[in-house]
Amino acid sequence: MNRKKIRDIIFYLHQYIGFFVGLVLVIVGLTGSLLVFEQDFDRFMISQQYGQITPQQVQLSPESVLNTIEAKYAARSDLHLFRIYLPDTSSSPYVGQLSSTDEQRIEVFVNPYTGKIIGERISDNTLIGMLLKLHYSLMAGETGTMFVGIAAFLMCILTVTGLVLWPGWRKLITGFKIKFDAHPKRVNFDIHKVAGIVSVVFLLLTGFTGFCWNFYDLAEPIIYAVTFTPIPSELVSRPIPGKSAFGLTEQLKIADAALPGAVTKSIYLPGKPEDALQIRMKLPQESSDYGDSNVYLDQYSGKVLRVDNALKMPLGDRILNYFTPLHYGTFWGLPSRIFYVFVGLAPLILSVTAFVMWKHRYRGKSIREFIWPVLK
Repeated sequence: MNRKKIRDIIFYLHQYIGFFVGLVLVIVGLTGSLLVFEQDFDRFMISQQYGQITPQQVQLSPESVLNTIEAKYAARSDLHLFRIYLPDTSSSPYVGQLSSTDEQRIEVFVNPYTGKIIGERISDNTLIGMLLKLHYSLMAGETGTMFVGIAAFLMCILTVTGLVLWPGWRKLITGFKIKFDAHPKRVNFDIHKVAGIVSVVFLLLTGFTGFCWNFYDLAEPIIYAVTFTPIPSELVSRPIPGKSAFGLTEQLKIADAALPGAVTKSIYLPGKPEDALQIRMKLPQESSDYGDSNVYLDQYSGKVLRVDNALKMPLGDRILNYFTPLHYGTFWGLPSRIFYVFVGLAPLILSVTAFVMWKHRYRGKSIREFIWPVLK
C-alpha cells in the first residue's frame, strides 16, 4: 500500500468520524467551556441565593456541623449524609451532601460561625448540575454516559488523524498561517488547520481523560496494570461490640498527625458499619483545589488504615490524580483555565469549518458518492 493510499484512508477516517460525532463533541466542548469556572460560578450563586457569610474569629468544628445536619434530617430515613466539605474561604459555608434512595443528591449549606442551616438544594437541579449532566451524559443516564465516552475516544482518533494530515509537516510556517486575503475556501481551510494544531494536545488530553472517567471501571485496572501499580486494597473498620464510633473531632486530630502540614478539605462518612472513614486533605505543594491526599481511619478504634500522600503516590495513582487538572485546565492556574475556555470552543470551530469543506467537496454529489470513497 503506497503512501497516498494510506493518507487517503486517514483522511476519510478523519472525515467520517467527525461527521458522525461532531455534534456531540460540540455540545460537550461548549458545556466544558462553561464548566472550567464552575467552582467560582457556584460560589457566586450560593452567596447570591443564600446570602453572604460574615467572617468571624472562630469557626465551628466539623463534628458540630455534622450533628446539626443529622439532627435536621433525623426523621428522613431515605437520606444518608455521606460527605462534608469544609469552608474553603473565610466567607464560605460548610457543605453537607446527602444521598437519597431515589439517587438524588441534596446539598445543605451551614454557616460555619453560627451553625445555622442557611439553605439546601438538589444539586442536579442547579444550572451547574444540569451542565455537568449534559457534558458527561447528554442528560441520558448510563446510556448517555457510554455514548459520550465513546465520542471522547473517537475524538482522540480525530486529533491523531488530524495531526497526521496537518500540512505543517511539509512546511512548518504554512501550518500556522491563515491567508485572510485568499479565497473564502482557503481561509476556511486555514482556520481549520490552525485551530486544530493549536488545540490538538489539549483536545487529546480532555478526550482521553473524559473517556477514562466515563468508562472508569474499565480504565482504572488497565492504568494500574500498564504502570505496574498494585490495586489499593479495600479498607474496613472492625466494629467493637458495645462501642460506638470515635468522635469526628478526635478522628481529625489523628488524621492531622498522620499527614502533617496538610489541610482537611472534605470528610467522607462511612455508609456501613464496616466502612472506613476517609479524610481528604491537601498538602501545600498540591495544585488540586480539593487535594488528592487521603487518610483512612478505622471508625471505631481510630487506627490509621492507610495514608495516601499525593506527592509520594505510585505512578498509577498519580496518573489518575492528574486527570482532573488535565481535564479542567487547572494545572497552570488562571492562565490555563482561560485557555481551556477556548479549547472547549475548538470542536465548534473545527466542526463548522469541516462542514464548509465537506459542502464544497461534495456539492451536487449523492450520498453514495460521499460514502463510496471509504468503501472502495
